[in-house]
Amino acid sequence: MTLEIGNLTFHVMLPPNNRLKKIRDFNLLMEHGRWYNGSFLNIRVLELARLRKEYYPKKVDDNFKNQLKLAFAVGLKVHKGAVKRNRVRRQMREVARLLLKEDALKEGFYILFVAKKSVLDKSYAEISEEMKLLLRKDKILS
Repeated sequence: MTLEIGNLTFHVMLPPNNRLKKIRDFNLLMEHGRWYNGSFLNIRVLELARLRKEYYPKKVDDNFKNQLKLAFAVGLKVHKGAVKRNRVRRQMREVARLLLKEDALKEGFYILFVAKKSVLDKSYAEISEEMKLLLRKDKILS
């Protein structure tokens, strides 16, 4: 989605082809992905090239292995108020959007970002650094 104010243009969402939405993809990620823990964020990463054909119902081809799909989770345990949870989710999504825009992320991964309760005290810059640190652990950030 694009928001235009005067002569400024803001992009406020991830491109549709980079959104992890399908239940079967979430199931693959949760079943076969690896966890990386940070101080106030965790990520679950599934490398598609390592995924065996029997785990995915479709034919595994190069288009499948070259996908990059992201999802963001901020649960009720982080904060009961939706406003604060949505703020954290928007900040994480913006960091990911900028990394995608710079082509800093490698293709061939499903990634789920999960916020911990301590993320509420953090600024945008701290969230950005934590996300980049976690992505570097699995060598996704180039």
